[in-house]
Amino acid sequence: MMSNAATDPRSLMLRPVALADLPALERIAAASEHGISSLPNDSAKLRLRIERSLEAFASMDDASGEETYLFVLEDRACGEVVGTSGIAASAGFHDRFYSYRNEFVVHASAQLGVSRRLHTLHLCHDLTGYTLLTSFYIAPDYSSGLAPQLLSRARLLFILLFAERFNDRIAAESPGLADAAGQSPFWDAVGRRFFAMDYPQAEAVTGGRSKAFIADLMPHSPIYVPLLPEAAQWAIGQLHPVGELPFSILQDEGFDADTYIDIFDGGPTVEASLGLLRTVKHARQLSLQADGVAPGLPDWHLVVTGERASFRAVLAEIAQTAHGLPPGHELLGRLGLSEDAGARLLVSPLQPSALELERV
Repeated sequence: MMSNAATDPRSLMLRPVALADLPALERIAAASEHGISSLPNDSAKLRLRIERSLEAFASMDDASGEETYLFVLEDRACGEVVGTSGIAASAGFHDRFYSYRNEFVVHASAQLGVSRRLHTLHLCHDLTGYTLLTSFYIAPDYSSGLAPQLLSRARLLFILLFAERFNDRIAAESPGLADAAGQSPFWDAVGRRFFAMDYPQAEAVTGGRSKAFIADLMPHSPIYVPLLPEAAQWAIGQLHPVGELPFSILQDEGFDADTYIDIFDGGPTVEASLGLLRTVKHARQLSLQADGVAPGLPDWHLVVTGERASFRAVLAEIAQTAHGLPPGHELLGRLGLSEDAGARLLVSPLQPSALELERV
């Protein structure tokens, strides 16, 4: 595989998954570590995942919330799929979507002059119905540079373009601490006590489905964190190393990571309002028919266009002060557009300047 250091960002494209991508998804699922990817390491299940995604992208019916959308990142210079990312329209569509909510309670005795603030975990389904970002994977050779930014952030512009199909509250789970064998200190201290399986077994049982049947066996009373083993306490809200890159992108977007954790491994679950996220706040539309070259130094932007089934996202250098784009054969070609199509592009800078950009 081509090294990311030699990759021109202009060769990267995010697009909906296709059946022809099945071999690439099989490689990605096999390469993913325990609990890291929501892609099942099973060819038949992956094919079904692709087919459901194709239905979601193509459907003309009103959205039900059951839809799942899977994207692939393609390096068109070598024709390889180098990453995946996804969206679940409504978390817990078939059942409740469980998390642990971090809370603090104060126990005090005026007579003894003692006051203690204690960390507790409350089993909740606050995030049920939120739109969920899923399935992030980037090939190691592409993990630096702009490829992960395109892979993660372009999903937010897709949600913005087709907002009627999604919730305006967005969430994403991040993988928590686990060793090379997939053993999780948080699961061993909490989940395994009530569901007699190792962490990898529990992940395999759920297979990307609802965790509600496991949560139903867990205690619904608060868990007092000081009573947990030290390793489990340390694991709460901590990231598996492979989750650091996508998590950092989400934090940079403005997601809150302090309130919720995953019921399996204790990894942070982030959430935010779509309209407050950086990529969405700075998004604007540009016409392909504008005359002249915009003043100012160009910066890298996400550029998206198309209907749902023909959605495309690429990277391009555009001046921050631009109110339009010259026709640009190279950019049009990458997006499959023609100069006389009269199309408009939705763009958002990867590094917004101090200039407040026009909201869409």
